[in-house]
Amino acid sequence: MAHTFNPTILREYDIRGIVGGTLTEADGYALGRTYAALARDEDARRIAVGRDGRTHSGMLEAALIRGLIEGGVDAVQIGMGPSPMLYFATHYLDVDGGLQVTGSHNPADYNGFKLLLKGRSVFGQEIQSIGQRAARGDWSSGNGTVEEVDIREAYVDRLVEGFSGNPFRIGWDAGNGAAGPILDMLVERLPGQHHVIFSEVDGNFPNHHPDPTVEKNLADLKALVARERLDFGIAFDGDGDRIGAVDGQGRVIWGDQLMLILAEAVLRDCPGETIIADVKASQVLFDGIARLGGRPLMWKTGHSLIKSKMKETGAPLAGEMSGHVFFKHRWYGFDDALYAAVRLIEAVSASGKSLTELMDAMPKTTATPEMRFPVEEPRKFAIVDEVRERLSAGGATVDATDGVRVSTADGWWLLRASNTQDVLVARAEAKDEAGVERLVGQIDEQLAKSGVKRSEDAH
Repeated sequence: MAHTFNPTILREYDIRGIVGGTLTEADGYALGRTYAALARDEDARRIAVGRDGRTHSGMLEAALIRGLIEGGVDAVQIGMGPSPMLYFATHYLDVDGGLQVTGSHNPADYNGFKLLLKGRSVFGQEIQSIGQRAARGDWSSGNGTVEEVDIREAYVDRLVEGFSGNPFRIGWDAGNGAAGPILDMLVERLPGQHHVIFSEVDGNFPNHHPDPTVEKNLADLKALVARERLDFGIAFDGDGDRIGAVDGQGRVIWGDQLMLILAEAVLRDCPGETIIADVKASQVLFDGIARLGGRPLMWKTGHSLIKSKMKETGAPLAGEMSGHVFFKHRWYGFDDALYAAVRLIEAVSASGKSLTELMDAMPKTTATPEMRFPVEEPRKFAIVDEVRERLSAGGATVDATDGVRVSTADGWWLLRASNTQDVLVARAEAKDEAGVERLVGQIDEQLAKSGVKRSEDAH
């Protein structure tokens, strides 16, 4: 037997596609067989399996498990829940890895798989090699077993372990994603008053798209906070690994602003430690970490890349603009939006201020949203190289950690190639609107020199 995956589903961080189109039941089975062979090569025999709440997740999970057991690996089913509950299972249960069936924050017709093995994320080249191995049919055989384990209580107990926070009035929006039932259990254990919306799992996402990093998806949460006069609101994405938040006035607290609030609390316990954020994060965050006595480290965008850098540096906290927050301090180092929410409540409590006051005190800057420029796949990396060479030759201050991040008297701008799409991504931040316009002008100038036209909808 051999199986060829549609190459578009073998992505940088996971396997993901449109069900019935690029992703099929046969792909689920073939992934199970291929992962089983990979696991057995590393002497891994017991694997935890979870799924999100999408309408086709059960079908894909069944196919995946059939592949695992025919490949000679034992499957431990933890049922439906957020991706972080599967990550927790790999620490809590006696297993050697884990697989989560999830479409994350993609539209309802998408689904896919997140893969862990022997304490690491399987990503990048390893995902490509799974494709090559399936095409060769290089599979193991055997008779694995299946068992079901309910770890929900244990997971929620662990989320609140050591919690010390004030009783706030909080709004919560689970977006009909897989974190909903766990959220309902979690708020029972937290002090304060909690108003939860859309915690019923519905893979059709009838209320709004489950991506809290897009402001329009936070409209229901803002309305709830205003209507009930709540202290703040918290939202999750479709599989519970990304957090969004609004303050008591309904202002969005972006990923880098959340990180600054969380970092202050962590650095009280871990003075002088490294805090990691991705290249899209505001200079306000990096300067703020340094001011608090921490060591700011700018790193590449992408949760697998950030996790690897955390291990290397021993950082107690890392985060991305996209709402992935990774706590090693008192936690396991994986991104978990439910745990980040618990730590946010603690951090606001420890500050002695309200979240609205913390937002008022943030340095004011003006930033663009992410600008996207469609570019052919091989060309996108070449353009970034060309821009870097031109700027360096001109004596500009360039950080090349991930793409180019250019610092000027106005502020900074970023141009990088997306890992997951055929686009260049740009962003700029300055003290005021006029500064942002000058920075965007520099981006446009560099792109024009490489033959990329500014598209009006990119800005």
